[in-house]
Amino acid sequence: MEYEHTQRGYWHYLLFVFAAGSLVAAWSLRDELAGHYACLGMALIFIVCGMSFMQLTVRDEQDALAVRFGPLPLFFTRIRYEKICSAKPGRCSLLDGWGIHYLPGRGTTYNIWGFSCVRIDAERRTIRIGTDDVEGLVEFLQQRIEAQRVQSPTACAGPSHA
Repeated sequence: MEYEHTQRGYWHYLLFVFAAGSLVAAWSLRDELAGHYACLGMALIFIVCGMSFMQLTVRDEQDALAVRFGPLPLFFTRIRYEKICSAKPGRCSLLDGWGIHYLPGRGTTYNIWGFSCVRIDAERRTIRIGTDDVEGLVEFLQQRIEAQRVQSPTACAGPSHA
């Protein structure tokens, strides 16, 4: 079984509005070079961030689950299936936010839009992947976990992952 799903977000539009505002400010400061270039730099940063966080793609890569923001693929991670102990539906809180966040006690969150997620418990870490296809991703991961346990039955032994 293969898996690939892309969810689109909407927060990048706000970044593009900030970029437009920075370009307007740069134009109004065209006679003051330091301010002009500072505003152009800010506009560039807003555009790059907006292009980086338009969508979140979760894809099977045979030995790992790839999580990539894009279409400008600056931010990504890979979670090896052999390290995954469990996958179950979850909810992101407002504290988890959108984008990439780490909170002590909650783990790392990769989210583009909404609060639905899949909670993955791996060896020594928790990962939340925001998605609008929670059931499909959980089903896929549970099949991969079972197949991995057949190959390596002691991979996630321990009371915290029972």
